[in-house]
Amino acid sequence: MKKMKILITGTAGFIGFHLAKRLLKDGYHVVGLDNINDYYTVSLKYARLEESGIAESKSEYGKLVQSVIFLNYRFIKMNLEDRANMERLFETERFDFVYHIAAQAGVRYSIEEPYTYVQSNLVGFMNILECCRHNAIKHFIYASSSSVYGINSKVPFSESDCTDYPVSLYAATKKANELMAHSYSHLYGIHTIGLRFFTVYGPWGRPDMAPFLFLDAILKRREIKIFNHGEMLRDFTYIDDIIEGLCKVLGNIQHANNPDNLHEIYNIGNSSPVQLMDFIHVIEKTTGISAKKNFMPMQAGDVYQTYSDMQKFENKYNFKPQTDIYKGMEKFVEWYMSFYKPN
Repeated sequence: MKKMKILITGTAGFIGFHLAKRLLKDGYHVVGLDNINDYYTVSLKYARLEESGIAESKSEYGKLVQSVIFLNYRFIKMNLEDRANMERLFETERFDFVYHIAAQAGVRYSIEEPYTYVQSNLVGFMNILECCRHNAIKHFIYASSSSVYGINSKVPFSESDCTDYPVSLYAATKKANELMAHSYSHLYGIHTIGLRFFTVYGPWGRPDMAPFLFLDAILKRREIKIFNHGEMLRDFTYIDDIIEGLCKVLGNIQHANNPDNLHEIYNIGNSSPVQLMDFIHVIEKTTGISAKKNFMPMQAGDVYQTYSDMQKFENKYNFKPQTDIYKGMEKFVEWYMSFYKPN
C-alpha cells in the first residue's frame, strides 16, 4: 500500500516537530513547513530542524530542503500568508493529507501584536483551506486550543460548551478557525477535524510557556512570577500523548470510508488539572531546588483554569493520555539538562 504524502505546518515548532518525527518513523512521506519567526529564540527552532536532518545553512525561503536523516522528509521555509507560494506548493506536491499545526502562538503576545495574529492565524488559515479546496484534499486536521473556552466556569470543559466569549485575540482567532473550517466542510465537503490542545509540555517545549519558564528560572536560581497568587489550575498534557492522539486520528481516517460528520471538534488534554503551586512543587522535587516565588495578580487575557473532558475523543479513537505530571516533568527536566547543560 502506497504511503500517503502529508503536509505538516509548523515543523520547526514544538508539536509539529514531534509529529513530523513520528510520522517519518512510521514511513509516511512528509513535507514540513514553517516560517521560523522570532516570537521566541530561533536557535531552538533550528535545533529542532537539525534534529530532523534539516541544516540551518540550507534553509532558504521558498526552497524545499531534503533531510539528511529521513529520505522521506523535505522542509520549506514559508509564511502561511504567502498565498502565491502556498498555492504553488500544493499544486506541485499533490498532498494526500494536511496537518495544520502552525499558528502565531501566545495569549499575552496577542495583546501586544494583534495584527501578527490576524495575518498568521486568520489569513494563513484561509490560505490553507483554499489550497485544500482547490487540490482535492479531503481530510484536514488543524490545531485549535483550550483557550476557546475563555472564562467558562463549568468544568470539565466539554466540546458542547459555549465558546462565544474568548478573553484574548489568540483565543478569538482559534475560535474563528473552527468556524472557518465548519464552513468549508459544509460548502466543499472537506472533512475537517479541530483538536483543542490543553497546555502541552515536554522535551523541545516552547520557552514562553510556564513549564519551561519555571524550570529555567528555578535551575538558574532566579525568581519565578506566580500569577493570580498561585490560584490557577492547568490541565498539563505531555507531548507524547498529544502526538499519539494525532496519530490515532490519522489512522481512523485511513480506515473509515464515511466520517460520522464532516466537521469534528475534540479536546486533547490529560483530564487531570494541577494546581499551579502543586506544579511548582513537582519541579522543586524533580530538581531538588526550592523556587524563589513572586506572587502577582492575574494577567490580562489569562484564564483561571483549564480542564478537559476527554470522553468524546476516547469514545471515537479509543485513546486517552496516560502520562502523569511527575513522569512527564522528569522527562522534560532530563531533556533540558541535556540540551542546555546548565551549570
